[in-house]
Amino acid sequence: MSRAGLAERWQLFAGAFLSVTLGVALVQSSLLLLISAATYDPPAGLSEAERMEFSDNTAAVVSMLGLVLGIATFLAGFIISSTFAFTVAQRRRDLALLRLVGGSRGQVRRLLLGEAVLLGGLGAAAGVPLGLVVMSAQTRMMRSMGFVPPGFEGEWRKWILAVSFGTGIVLAVAGAMVAARRAARVRPLEALRETGEASRVMTVTRWLAGLIFFGGALALIIVAPHGGPAGGPAMAMNVPLPAAVAAAALSPLVVPLLGRLLPTGSGVAGALARANLWDARRRSSSIAAPLIVLVALVVGTSAASASFTDSGIDELRRQTHADLVVETTGPAAAAVLAAPGVASASTETSVPVTLTTGSGEDIESETGSALVIDPAAYAAAHSTGSLAALSGRAVAAGPGGDVPTHGTVRVKLPGADLGAVPVVAAVPATMSGGANLLLPPGLVPADVMAKSPTRSFVTLESGTDAGATRAALSRIGGVSTLDEWLKSDAKSRSEISDKIMLVVMGLGGLYALIGVVNSVVIGAAARRREFAEARITGLTRAQVIRSALLESSAVTVAGLILGAVAAAGAVLAAVASTAAVTGQGTLTLPWPLIGAVCAVALVVTGATSLITSWSATRRAPITLLAARE
Repeated sequence: MSRAGLAERWQLFAGAFLSVTLGVALVQSSLLLLISAATYDPPAGLSEAERMEFSDNTAAVVSMLGLVLGIATFLAGFIISSTFAFTVAQRRRDLALLRLVGGSRGQVRRLLLGEAVLLGGLGAAAGVPLGLVVMSAQTRMMRSMGFVPPGFEGEWRKWILAVSFGTGIVLAVAGAMVAARRAARVRPLEALRETGEASRVMTVTRWLAGLIFFGGALALIIVAPHGGPAGGPAMAMNVPLPAAVAAAALSPLVVPLLGRLLPTGSGVAGALARANLWDARRRSSSIAAPLIVLVALVVGTSAASASFTDSGIDELRRQTHADLVVETTGPAAAAVLAAPGVASASTETSVPVTLTTGSGEDIESETGSALVIDPAAYAAAHSTGSLAALSGRAVAAGPGGDVPTHGTVRVKLPGADLGAVPVVAAVPATMSGGANLLLPPGLVPADVMAKSPTRSFVTLESGTDAGATRAALSRIGGVSTLDEWLKSDAKSRSEISDKIMLVVMGLGGLYALIGVVNSVVIGAAARRREFAEARITGLTRAQVIRSALLESSAVTVAGLILGAVAAAGAVLAAVASTAAVTGQGTLTLPWPLIGAVCAVALVVTGATSLITSWSATRRAPITLLAARE
């Protein structure tokens, strides 16, 4: 019966099959690439500094692939579970008839779970070869983005077949389990008459899921301001996921009410659309759910990211006192100070560093960066307070954090292992991050200093000719104003995170659009008789199609509004976090992206609704009504 049900109602399961296939492909590809990146040996011939940079890039790749792995699993489970719940709701009468002819609750559950197992197996079988294509595309993408060297390739491992099939079956069964249990609990006569438990949309499970995930999102918003420059952004970026699940679970309470806002002048089609929105709340909420995820994930994370970036720029602008910034390679302090019109300069050379903290089982090592500075000049240029203790064989915790503000830390530089050195000072961690350590002159070997990038924050003498000074400094290296440098520095700092976010947002948008199209198609496939009844009572085919389009548009707007509410949680956490770290909350909204998301959602749902309703009304209504008898 599971095989027959799957074959007969394949249109209802097409979206779930596609979600399983894509989920398996992404999980397989990301897992293989993650293991390949973690075990990839650096190319031969790299210097020690280049090896440290390679290690840092590898850590970014592993983080990105781990994030993609988690997001793919979450979205696949969400879309599959909502699809199965909607599919089961569309088959209430069939399942009720099965119960009336002797089927037990356990048999109904096994029937639905059997369909899920078959669907998961078929999706995995299609996902395995697709995963190879996806892995190739992901590898090219990582090369083009500079995450991995040109010779990097993902390696195939035989055990991934078991993981892929297990992933497909587990995703499908987990998505169908709740819907199967609920379908088995409903009494047959209630399902036939659509009364009692069968007519209830807001079930206990739905209420609990909505409230639990709402509590999780609220907890992240409350805790984010206490997470500091590193923890705050991480928690704010995670708010959209539980907030979207909560909004989707509670959407049947809101979507019909928003549907009442349809203009009264829309005629018979508008009145029919409003009635359908109120009567078919389950269908409306199923279409709105993926839209909520789309807006929450894409708009929420991008708005939070933009707010943190702008907050970092504003913070650096307030803390940095300089007129010009000179960027070059190797030591440049003497040459910069000798230029005409220069009153003072803080020259800082960036070098890669491996930091080891803790001891015993708690020991941790990571690759970071350090700045070789003149303590007095640095303190004057960046308003950090006194760094007089930073001298000799000692270090200070830098603005990038991740280093204890006291005690000792083991430091390894290219060509020099300093061993355990004391941390004698610390500067406040900034929202924009930066170097993990500050080093006094003399600790880094001269040959390493000669090859390392250097920047100098230059303050000009009062009344000096800025053009002449800039021309003189340009002979040392690239010269920019402080504002120009701040924007360029923020772009380079956020480059990796922006690329990771682009991948995540693309993945979230793709899954959400699949879910939207799938929900609209399922809803229209089960409405052929409803459309026929409307037409037999006097409505024209055009009026029925227009009513379906109005209904779809209203649901889309409702989904966009609820998604915006979920995204607002991430924005609120970002504003609170930036205020806690910098003393000034920052809000930046990506209006072009918001407009694009709204336009794409309306176009996709509108086009899908037109195509499916036109297809569902092709046959004469009397033939559909007669076929039922």
